[in-house]
Amino acid sequence: MQALSRELNPECEHVAGDMRTLRLGRAFDAVLVHDAVMHMTTKEDLDAVARTAFAHTRPGGVAIFAPDCVRETFQEHAMLHAREDGARALRCLEWAWDPDPWDDTFVTEFAFLLRRGSEMKAVHDRQVFGLFSRKTWLRILGEAGFLVETPARHPDGRVDTFFVCRRA
Repeated sequence: MQALSRELNPECEHVAGDMRTLRLGRAFDAVLVHDAVMHMTTKEDLDAVARTAFAHTRPGGVAIFAPDCVRETFQEHAMLHAREDGARALRCLEWAWDPDPWDDTFVTEFAFLLRRGSEMKAVHDRQVFGLFSRKTWLRILGEAGFLVETPARHPDGRVDTFFVCRRA
């Protein structure tokens, strides 16, 4: 991913790091924590990400947290992805579901069929993602030091949540 990003964005600085512990020693006007935050599966990990973002947001700056969903907006769903490139083709069933609605996670199963010429291969991948309530997000972001707003967004016609976090 870094190599591709360097190729597409040669003017940008690229730094590999863990969003829970990275410390660059500088602050920015804006920090974006996009959907990779879904990989945080504990409140402690989410808290560490919030504190990292706070450490990198200058006073008067803003951090935006954009999880795919929060507990209140999660819905089980399945999607089919299809791509072709010459003799290669992919079909993928992506199925997000919550095997235990009482914990802070959900699972997305990926079932891939990969074709190259006349050869076919099946691959399964399981990803566990964090699923926290809006209240938990607000508490953790506030405890990190942010003043938090939650404007509604409407991607693809559905209402979801993101968090605009200002550092005083």
